Amino acid sequence: MSENVVHLHKHTNPPAEPTTVDTAPTVLTVVPDAPPVRPVPLWVRSGRAVKTAVTHERTRTAGRAVVRHGLYTFNGGRIAARRAWDGRTGSRYERMIRAAEAAGNLEAAEEWEERLQRFRAARHHRRMDLLHSPVDVAKGVAVGAGMSVGVLVALGVVLAISTGQAADVVTPLTATIDFIALLIRIVQIVWGPAVTIGPFLALLALWSVGRKQHAAPQWALPANVRSGEGEPITPSIVVKALRDLGVPALARAIKEMGDAGASMLGPITIAGCGVEVDVTLPSGVSTNEVQSKRRKLAENLTRHEHEVFITIPQAARTVRLWIADSGALDEPIGPSPLVTDETMTADYKKGKAPWGQDLRGDAAALSLYQRHLLITGLSNQGKTVALRSLALWLSLDKSVQFLMGDLKGVGDWAMFDGLATTLIQGPTDEHVIQVTEMVESAVDEMNRRIQAPPGTTFPPLIVLVDEAQVAFMCPAKDKDKRPYGGSKANSRYFMAVRKIHNQGRAVNVLMWQGTQDPTNENLPKLVREGAHTRASLALGTESQARMALGDKAVDGGAAPNLLRPGLDRGTLVVASDGITIPAGQSSITVRTHYIDDDAATAITDRAKALRDGVTTLHAIDRGEEHDPLADIAAAIGDAPRVRTKDVLARLATRNPGAYGEWSFIDLKRVLDDAGAEPYKSDGVMVVSRDRVARALTNRDTESSASAE
Repeated sequence: MSENVVHLHKHTNPPAEPTTVDTAPTVLTVVPDAPPVRPVPLWVRSGRAVKTAVTHERTRTAGRAVVRHGLYTFNGGRIAARRAWDGRTGSRYERMIRAAEAAGNLEAAEEWEERLQRFRAARHHRRMDLLHSPVDVAKGVAVGAGMSVGVLVALGVVLAISTGQAADVVTPLTATIDFIALLIRIVQIVWGPAVTIGPFLALLALWSVGRKQHAAPQWALPANVRSGEGEPITPSIVVKALRDLGVPALARAIKEMGDAGASMLGPITIAGCGVEVDVTLPSGVSTNEVQSKRRKLAENLTRHEHEVFITIPQAARTVRLWIADSGALDEPIGPSPLVTDETMTADYKKGKAPWGQDLRGDAAALSLYQRHLLITGLSNQGKTVALRSLALWLSLDKSVQFLMGDLKGVGDWAMFDGLATTLIQGPTDEHVIQVTEMVESAVDEMNRRIQAPPGTTFPPLIVLVDEAQVAFMCPAKDKDKRPYGGSKANSRYFMAVRKIHNQGRAVNVLMWQGTQDPTNENLPKLVREGAHTRASLALGTESQARMALGDKAVDGGAAPNLLRPGLDRGTLVVASDGITIPAGQSSITVRTHYIDDDAATAITDRAKALRDGVTTLHAIDRGEEHDPLADIAAAIGDAPRVRTKDVLARLATRNPGAYGEWSFIDLKRVLDDAGAEPYKSDGVMVVSRDRVARALTNRDTESSASAE
């Protein structure tokens, strides 16, 4: 008998297939129970939701809009009420009197007091007339009504006679009464809606007044108004900016003036890419107090510091503010006329070089006639380009001669090869020695011209040295132990420049220099003060600005140290009588045209086409050996013929030691001996290139034959 097995627990899953059991021990990790999550109280969640809703940007924007428009209406009512009060009383005149007294302008105060007296007299006369006006009005109404009725009756009589109907006598009178009744009916119909809509129209008018005046707190105004970016300059904005400048006497005077503070200002006029306004300062406030706070004034006017310029006009206790349109000075100016006008020529004596634009946007042109020139600034601010653009323009006058030394030597002046009589390029001491001897040769030429017979005219000779600080700092000495650099009486470069500054202008020998980062060591005081035209790009300190432009220009508002290095590249401050400067100012700010190397090369190609041909000397002949006939050929260059006096001048420039004392007789002797005699052409003595070349060829042939 089989046994029945009863399973107390039923298997819900089928038995698994036999598997291999891993006998490795199993590591059990006991994870502690997580703390129970407590529900956030309802009041906390509600508070967070309320805070999020309140601080959300949309809520803030909506709140600002509500406050703004509400205050527009309220303050618009205040403004309208004040205007009405000013029109009915003498408060406006009293404010102007207080403003004039605060500004120390007693004449204006007396004038406004006279106007106040006239206003009060006229108001008294009007009030006295009001005492008699009710009787006069009643009489006028009675007389007018009677005349009107009489006219209507007369018109009715004429109408009755015309129609033959006696009843037509009262027809005009009846028609008039009906018309009056119609008007009354129209008023009765319109009156209700007008009374209902009228207040809303009045509030809308007040809101419009407040909105135009931005009559709301700064925080409630729209974002573009709060930032002030590009905000137009108005008298109230200028007065507020001056009030908040931090000058106690000025702030106190403006507060005493009240709403009449704008009386300090002259007309705000458009000036190029900005506006200009003269500010007459109150008594007790000096112009330098405002000048010294240029940055704060610019920020008060919602401008950057470089967009506000402060100068001193002729009027006493007055500053002139030029305020640029926001971002306008960051826009480049147009190309130079030298690039766009291929027919342009130059006139050294009567013309002006197109250099750039002033802050007004007007063309800034510089006269170079008999003016020594100095341009300085920090490195890589556009000094060479600014100096080169002047030389490019002057090269289009074929009478002008150039001696050039580029002590940087990176090819900035390479396009003048074939145009300049001498072109030395390089930064080494040897290059400084060559440049010094070049300048000394110009001194010899200057002395020769000075000793010429009275009335003799000379072509302009421009002696140009770029990176002149390299020459002043050069430690090299000559065989007599005289230093080439330095600023002592035995310094060769320094003394040569000083001699040209002293006497060169009278005989059209001019010194142009470009230098970096001026100091007393690399730009001596006597040299920088010898320049008639001084210009500076961005500098680091005010003391450097005084070195570059002089104390007078800086005290008058010139501030190249406030230009932005890199951002204001090509912008310079100029102190010169060769450029048009507004009356009362001692300097002008010019944004120069940029002429790149390719455009400069095209301009010099045009200049070379105007000339007979120039053979450029790349090193100074120190006079150890020379060949007069070969030097004459080099001086003639590619021109078919050259005037004898020009040949003499070029020879003296090439080798002053050998040819500085030459006269026409010496030149003629050498040419006659070589069989290349000078001859007359168009009434002047000239030297033929072909004759000199033939003489050189014959001489070389004869020398070869003799050697054989």
